[in-house]
Amino acid sequence: MCTISFFSLFFCSLLSFTMGMIFIMNDYSIFIEWEVVSLNSVMIVMTILLDWMSLIFMSFVLMISSLVIFYSKEYMESDYKINRFIMLVLMFVTSMMLLIISPNLISILLGWDGLGLVSYCLVIYFQNVKSYNAGMLTALSNRIGDVALLLAIAWMLNYGSWNYIFYLEVMKSNFDMMIIMSLVMLAAMTKSAQIPFSSWLPAAMAAPTPVSALVHSSTLVTAGVYLLIRFNILLSNTWMGNLLLLLSGLTMFMAGLGANYEFDLKKIIALSTLSQLGLMMSILSMGFYKLAFFHLLTHALFKALLFMCAGAIIHNMNNTQDIRLMGSLSMMMPLTSSCFNVANLALCGMPFLAGFYSKDLILEMVSFSYINFFSFFLFFFSTGLTVCYSFRLVFYTMTGDSNFSSLNMLNDEGWVMLKSMMGLLILSIFGGSMLSWLIFPSPMVIILPKTLKLLTLFVCIIGGMVGYLISNVSLFFMNKALNNYKSSYFLGSMWFMPYISTYGIINYPLIVGKLSVKSFDQGWSEYFGGQQLYYNLVKNSQLNQMLQNNNLKIYLLSFIFWVIILYMYMIYF
Repeated sequence: MCTISFFSLFFCSLLSFTMGMIFIMNDYSIFIEWEVVSLNSVMIVMTILLDWMSLIFMSFVLMISSLVIFYSKEYMESDYKINRFIMLVLMFVTSMMLLIISPNLISILLGWDGLGLVSYCLVIYFQNVKSYNAGMLTALSNRIGDVALLLAIAWMLNYGSWNYIFYLEVMKSNFDMMIIMSLVMLAAMTKSAQIPFSSWLPAAMAAPTPVSALVHSSTLVTAGVYLLIRFNILLSNTWMGNLLLLLSGLTMFMAGLGANYEFDLKKIIALSTLSQLGLMMSILSMGFYKLAFFHLLTHALFKALLFMCAGAIIHNMNNTQDIRLMGSLSMMMPLTSSCFNVANLALCGMPFLAGFYSKDLILEMVSFSYINFFSFFLFFFSTGLTVCYSFRLVFYTMTGDSNFSSLNMLNDEGWVMLKSMMGLLILSIFGGSMLSWLIFPSPMVIILPKTLKLLTLFVCIIGGMVGYLISNVSLFFMNKALNNYKSSYFLGSMWFMPYISTYGIINYPLIVGKLSVKSFDQGWSEYFGGQQLYYNLVKNSQLNQMLQNNNLKIYLLSFIFWVIILYMYMIYF
């Protein structure tokens, strides 16, 4: 099943990429509409929009999912139910396709809900308490976005059709459209895990690594960004764009800080995904939707590769994810380490790798734009933090001495995993330049002062040095994290967001529920309901028993009563 899925998805990916190239060269798009049901003037239609954006994004998703399925062939080989896993991944890819090619809110909802449901099934794949909790948090966070999308569909009824693509330009300043846009923005923020919905993304790392590589790097989390790219006309120069810029900048900053305190390998990569999502969202809210799309594609490539390398390392380390137990992996696993380092450098924006083309362009456009100092600081400081946690990760995993148990066989013999990693490695090196020539055929001229031009490079070098030197520990060194325990606890736990979004929300409803159960269920309803009924029945049956005891006194007494009643009746009537 793995091989069939791999080849079919790979073929579809190449086909859609070729079509995307033809469409972008000829500036061509296809709009297919199928009417499902018509109610008075409102038509529910299934719409497909094929333009260069949807086709190229589709080809990337299919390419990564085919390689992930190929990778799972070895990673999940000890699993008896691997076919069920592959089916879940294929269902996920199908709902993603539905989301990508829909310019219609109703067919988008189908793909959107499909993503939420299947991602829940994938997160709880390893059935233990941690997975269940993570799955519940993921599903409930995404439900907020689903509800927002349903409300947007209800508001869209005012226009007589759900093909939003027709109304964006014309109804730009309309109040109804503003409400729809704010609801869509809420939905996108839940899916792309922006503040205040960030806590589900690191929790979802309870899923198998192939799922993390596909779902939490390139598809599910970028669905929100993609939706906002489609709605980008309504974002620029509005209060919503400004709010999104603030929130996504803070998300980027928060995730960058959190990753520097984290010791779980997959959680570090998840937080770096969150940081890059913040970058995409913030550049999108400034109005540069093509740049956001460009970074979305390049990020998908190197982040999937990073997750795959992490999976290979975890697989070899006997399912250990703690980076403190790793070290000198570059000696034991040279090929995996090479891929890991290339992906890490692409994430940092190393010149001429995939991440550089998009990230450098974004930062230069930020320097070029009219933007306040706080947002400018968030952009550049978060970039420094990205390089900082990447070098910290390299320090802990690749260099130094091995800290793992000696009776563990470390090798680089997972050929199936390595083949899929090689495919993504080539894309991570050449993907950025190839896409930049495709998406921006004429070069952008950005004229900046020398200090601003070199600021990106300077921030990256400083960040890398800080990350490597802070992690470098010796025998009598000062424990910096322990000395500032409170601040490191605050920054390392994502500004307490997981606590606030779980205990903080659920605590009061649970207390109220307990009180209501105590008062109603076990209190008054018991007193007037179950217990009272039982008490009355017992009393009545005792009375009945007494009456039926054939006692002479009772007979005489009832006879006297009967005579009195008859007498009364005769007197008064």
